[in-house]
Amino acid sequence: MNSFKNWKSHLVFWIGACAVGVVSILFALASNQAQALFRKTVSISPLLPLIVTPIGFAAVVYLTRRFFPAAQGSGIPQTIAALETPSAGLRGAMLSLRIAVAKIFLTIMGLLSGASIGREGPTVQIGASIMHNLGRFAHYSRNELDKGLILAGGAAGIAAAFNTPLAGIVFAIEELSRAFEQRTSGTILIAVILAGIVSLAMLGNYAYFGHTSVTLALNGEWAAVVACGLAGGLLGGAFSRLLILSSRGLPGRAGVLMQERPVVFAMLCGLLLAMLGIASGSTIYGTGYDEARGILEGTRATEGFGFYKMLATIVSYLSGIPGGIFAPSLAVGSGFGASLATVMPGVPMQAMVILGMVAYFSGVVQTPITAFVIVMEMTDDHNMLLPLMATSFIAFGVSRIVCPVSLYQALAQRFLSGKSAEEPAKSGMS
Repeated sequence: MNSFKNWKSHLVFWIGACAVGVVSILFALASNQAQALFRKTVSISPLLPLIVTPIGFAAVVYLTRRFFPAAQGSGIPQTIAALETPSAGLRGAMLSLRIAVAKIFLTIMGLLSGASIGREGPTVQIGASIMHNLGRFAHYSRNELDKGLILAGGAAGIAAAFNTPLAGIVFAIEELSRAFEQRTSGTILIAVILAGIVSLAMLGNYAYFGHTSVTLALNGEWAAVVACGLAGGLLGGAFSRLLILSSRGLPGRAGVLMQERPVVFAMLCGLLLAMLGIASGSTIYGTGYDEARGILEGTRATEGFGFYKMLATIVSYLSGIPGGIFAPSLAVGSGFGASLATVMPGVPMQAMVILGMVAYFSGVVQTPITAFVIVMEMTDDHNMLLPLMATSFIAFGVSRIVCPVSLYQALAQRFLSGKSAEEPAKSGMS
């Protein structure tokens, strides 16, 4: 009898890990289609976002606040809070399947409106929700349910979303669980492997930013590591600090409007984003994957892109719509790296772009190991491993000076304190 229960539990877990992979891939495909539809809108007229984006932002914020307040944010702070809270009720509210489904549709609506958001953060919460609920069905032990399954679901979500299995494992250890326990390692590994197999079966073996083989010579070119690390750490840390401060409310009339008239405030944010889009040549909408890949391949103009994309992400965050910052941060980093390349002509452009990505991402998220692993896997460039590691840790150190508290940890504490539930407009998308 015990043997049957064990096999039942394992079977449910395996099904759950595969389900995370399938849902993550379908979410990715739907997100890509949403961005393609918005690009068609822009191709008709670059002025159309002045209408579409404000209306879309207002609709998303209204639905979020009225029906799905727990769907706010990227999903990573909620997952961290679910791991740390002793309250089964709060955990269930943040990781319910209803909220997971809402997260998918609200994020897609945001991308249809041109928001500068990513889907990776939401995928973490979605994966954790699937595993959490299947764990309850299979009657796993408390430790496995509270730690192992939620961690495994989040890791599997990252692995399938980026097609970066190693990054999924590292992110679960480095960010989702600051106190990783050895007995959960097998759970995470199996979930990531199964989700990765599903991703390979559905989409094949691919790298989001293509394949690069650039290297840095052990000479003056390594100055780029220091330059990118310092710049990425400063900018990424400032970005995170701003998001943490704004999650507590804005000063003056803007703060009053944000709290008392969130739908109107979201509409104004949408209008501002559309204006930024016009100023940037319509390059700052969506996740930024295409722009980052184009910059890496040398087929996209880079002038001002990093700055405009960072502003677009801040505006999207302030609006209060659900969505993540993983992809936009990588895109911003690619733009800043390309800009630094103009003052360091002796360093290969591709190297500067890759280093810019890892530096800014590490500065924002403050997970240096995840940062260099994810960029290495997304570019399939193992030659840059040592420069990526060094840049990532320099950026992390600088960012900690600018912003001593991790962005996701700070926002998770607001969920644990109940402030985010009471003041959903202030939490943004994280």
